[in-house]
Amino acid sequence: MDPSEFPALLPVIAQRFQFLVWACLDSDLTRTAVFYAERYFALDQNSHDARHLYATSLLREGQNYPALCVVDISRQDQCSGCLELKAKCCNVLGRYRQAQEALEEAAKELAHTPSTSASLSRTARQTLGPAAIHCRSGTMALKGNLQTIAAQSFRQALVLNPMLWEAFEGLCALGSLPEIDDLFPPLPDPLKHSQPLLPNEETSKPTGPIATGAGFFTPEAGNAGNLFRGLKPDANQIQPFRMPPPPGHRDSLLSNDSPFRFADTTFQQTHRNTRSQPTLQGSTQQPVTRPLSSADEAGPIPKKLRSAAPQLAHKPSRPLKLTIDDPLKKSTVNSKAAPPASKNAAVSQNVATRRSTRLLSGTSKHAPKPPTRERRKQQSHARSRSIESDEEELELANSPSPPAMANSPRSEGSPSSWTVSQEQAAQTAYELEVADKYIYDLMRQFARASRALAMYQSQKCLDAIELLPHIQQKTPWVLSMVGKAHYDKGEYGSAERAFRAVRTLEPYRIWDMEVYSTLLWHLQRPVELSFLAQELLNIDPRSPQAWIAIGNLFSLQKERAQALTCFRRATQMDPSCAYAYTLSGHETIDEDLDKAIIFFQTALRVDSRHYNAWYGLGTCYLRMSKLRLAEYHFRKAIEIHPENAVLLGCVGMVVERRGDREGARALFDKAVGISPDNALVRYRRAKILISAKEYKAAIKDLEHLRNTSPEESNVVFQLARVYRLVGDGVKSAQLLAIARDISPKNMSKIKKLLDTRKDDGGEDRMDEG
Repeated sequence: MDPSEFPALLPVIAQRFQFLVWACLDSDLTRTAVFYAERYFALDQNSHDARHLYATSLLREGQNYPALCVVDISRQDQCSGCLELKAKCCNVLGRYRQAQEALEEAAKELAHTPSTSASLSRTARQTLGPAAIHCRSGTMALKGNLQTIAAQSFRQALVLNPMLWEAFEGLCALGSLPEIDDLFPPLPDPLKHSQPLLPNEETSKPTGPIATGAGFFTPEAGNAGNLFRGLKPDANQIQPFRMPPPPGHRDSLLSNDSPFRFADTTFQQTHRNTRSQPTLQGSTQQPVTRPLSSADEAGPIPKKLRSAAPQLAHKPSRPLKLTIDDPLKKSTVNSKAAPPASKNAAVSQNVATRRSTRLLSGTSKHAPKPPTRERRKQQSHARSRSIESDEEELELANSPSPPAMANSPRSEGSPSSWTVSQEQAAQTAYELEVADKYIYDLMRQFARASRALAMYQSQKCLDAIELLPHIQQKTPWVLSMVGKAHYDKGEYGSAERAFRAVRTLEPYRIWDMEVYSTLLWHLQRPVELSFLAQELLNIDPRSPQAWIAIGNLFSLQKERAQALTCFRRATQMDPSCAYAYTLSGHETIDEDLDKAIIFFQTALRVDSRHYNAWYGLGTCYLRMSKLRLAEYHFRKAIEIHPENAVLLGCVGMVVERRGDREGARALFDKAVGISPDNALVRYRRAKILISAKEYKAAIKDLEHLRNTSPEESNVVFQLARVYRLVGDGVKSAQLLAIARDISPKNMSKIKKLLDTRKDDGGEDRMDEG
């Protein structure tokens, strides 16, 4: 469903996003709050509530500059809430003068236009209870390398509440993820009741206007379907006035035992005097002016004999003081007993009339009159009740309900009637379930893409992203996933375009920038990498991403000592940053293999799924000619990242050195099929083809490499060698001259090739791998 096609549902979806984000913030699940706040802000960027929630979530997560960027917009578009949040961001960043100026502007704005922001006026506190605690416990266990405990905590958190994005991300980091449909089962489409229940259905089904779809905010029997069943208010927070629930089953979304009992205080001003349906502050949705009565929640009243109607006034078990729902219930009962005469109907329309007067005027010529003694007892009883119910009558006057129509089926007590308030309640419940299902389905699609990215199924991740709503595909979160997916596939050009788009949308973003800096290192872009490193250091000098970018810059400039110092600094900023240890190992591998092995092993102790560290260990053991250990570590890396062409090529190299050329060729063929543009695996396959005397196939691979890498001397030399083997001496001599011009230091090896016989496919040692 695209919310833009149903503008009437946008306020309801916004209300549900607000509820969800605040619940996450109050439970210290700030990354989850940022995730849902960005989804909400992408849905409606003109909403100040969405902007405020997004900035608040970023600020609570410690992303101070991105939070400031969200609210630091043009002055004509800023409201007082934007200015207040700007002042908070400036205060955290030490920009006290700017904070003071923003607060002065906010005071002037409030003097003319009071703020109605739901984000800033929220007073109630709701928590996610045990689910949030399990989620935070899993995060701590993951950082402490307690992987089994972390997995159990994350799974338990998702069982209690599937909407906890941080718990799902924790399972992604551990690599122990079931299928999305098993983890987040799809929900059926919501359905709305259009007719009341029949009399024989009242004993077997819940009564009242409820939506039949299994909305994830709507509890099923035993709260099994309520994702927020652990949601509870802070015990120290003063809660609004709320009476205990009346006896009997309540199915209304506004009942006291509903999971939405906090919605009235979370998103509404505290001066509301009715229990109307919660509405979105500042939205175009009109508030419900008539509160749901108990009769509305219980469904149509069963038909009774008219002769029994007068006996409602003198039941001995009826209490004198009614609950907050009973005045409306009593009004509904009296409207049923009202006669069809126009005179009495006019009296019943006056909702400000005292109940005792309505009771006395509710006679009818069709109903049998009770004896005089009983009538006096009825009048006396009604007068005594009227003194105690003045406040309830005043509330009823302020919330007028539709009068009973003369000769209507409802006034006759027909079970097939369907009041306006019941229809409105059914529509409200239906809209809530549609909004909840939209958020749930959106989360499931994000989870599908995130799971594929965590399992290094890059193309599957990109396909899942294509199914997201178009407005969500343009968000920094999604574009960053696109960049990482292309990076894992080795498609560096596409990855660079995606990360550039991320930087355009969110110039102060810190997350995932370590991947972007490594991408620029592979692309040999020193200017762009230098600019990125300086910006990240200015944004947050204590972030590991900034120091990794600086280290990559020094590494690109061949200054290894400075690069190692920066990578070490990154590990000091975040001891759980496995990537910094891995980069340290790669920086040391050419000088000290033993030290590099220690770095890689440290990275694996932090994150056992860091395939780059397994690859680094395999490379170390391969250089030490420990083929068995090298193959083991390369295959461990492939288990984590099965679609990495470089890893397959490394295993192929080890298998080739063991003498199994057929097995090596199969691995190279698979690697080339995964990444046709990968130069390393295609070059290795060409060498195996030369060894197998399949010269035509080898020439095809080498010509492809020469077109993509014309300055690579090893490729030109091997191509000259193959042409010499097939008898084309002129072409071979031309290519050898080109190889000499590209790399003059290899002149001795070129002479050695010229001294060999044409049919001698002897192994050359010009290239080192």
